[in-house]
Amino acid sequence: MQPSGEQSLVATVPPPIHGDVLEAILSHLPLIHLVPKSLVSKAWNKAVTSILIKSPKPQPWLIINTQTTRSPYLTTTLAYDPASRLWININQPSINYVSALRSSQPSLLYMITPSKSSFSFDPLHLTWHHAVGPRVWRIDPIVAKVGTHVVVAGGTCDFEHDPLAVEIFNIDSRTWSKPEPMPEHFKGSASSTWHSVASEDHRLFVVTKNDAVLHTFDPVTNTWDGPYNLATDPTMFYSVIGFCNDMLILIGMLGDANDVVGVKLWEVSCESFECYQIGEMPVDLVEKLKGDELEVSSIEGRMAGNVVYIYKPVGAEEVIVCEFGGGGECVWWSVENAVGGDRWISERVVFTCSNVGIDELRRVTRLMVYFQRRRSLCNLLCHY
Repeated sequence: MQPSGEQSLVATVPPPIHGDVLEAILSHLPLIHLVPKSLVSKAWNKAVTSILIKSPKPQPWLIINTQTTRSPYLTTTLAYDPASRLWININQPSINYVSALRSSQPSLLYMITPSKSSFSFDPLHLTWHHAVGPRVWRIDPIVAKVGTHVVVAGGTCDFEHDPLAVEIFNIDSRTWSKPEPMPEHFKGSASSTWHSVASEDHRLFVVTKNDAVLHTFDPVTNTWDGPYNLATDPTMFYSVIGFCNDMLILIGMLGDANDVVGVKLWEVSCESFECYQIGEMPVDLVEKLKGDELEVSSIEGRMAGNVVYIYKPVGAEEVIVCEFGGGGECVWWSVENAVGGDRWISERVVFTCSNVGIDELRRVTRLMVYFQRRRSLCNLLCHY
């Protein structure tokens, strides 16, 4: 019995949150924050799983991989999540150095030397495929993944080699083959500097950036087709290609390097190779794309799902984003590049674009825990 005039002080424990209420709360969190929440308990993991099933297909992330230009050539990874419009630091082990890090397609990273090649295709580049070769010594080849093949073409650096030589790496058998060379059209400019690439499961598309001339290649039948002229706008002076929503997209800069007056998007028919305009970058975003530079001679594009990311390949202050809606309309916005300032001088900056799911983020978490434990053990052994 309580003494007179005194109140009972009993701690009130709030009831646990579960079911629809828990799902409603967690559904407001970005994907990156759902990973630790899924580890709280079985009920929370069930709620996270339910959210992911019910949610619309996530938009692809823009991934920025940086590699220092001096030994030990450390790499870092930053990711832009368009759903939350946040930059996220992806803590993972540095990529083992082979050579300069490069990318030519949305989710492809590669490093090539005269004796060794490394390729990565998964969203956050946690898995690498290593191969001896290619056999031909190359500096800046055209590199693209087509189905289970990696096509390496041109970019030779020795007069003893055919400048149009093509080699194909079979990912399953881990073997190289050397089919017929590239068409004569590529002579004098058979390198990634001059070409943009895109691919379906069985076909590679290669467009010359300065004149929008397209060729296709089937690595199974070793067949080149083309040329096809995609320059439907006479003011277009630079172009790149990629796939978005299963559409082959052509991005073209209009005007000239000293006076970029616009950027347009076209859908390209993969059968007739006719072009149909589907979007145009707003004038204010064109100015953001240009930044403070007086001359803009090139752009790059990374595409996946329903999103297109457009940026300058060097010194990009802003990344321009185009999202295709269900009715085909374009929604445009820009995001400040998380890698800026002097980092462009001391680091190689490489963009990729991928659909990132909770499984990839959980794998990153497990890798970090593993390497932290291994580092702690090494420190302990060194101490003794």
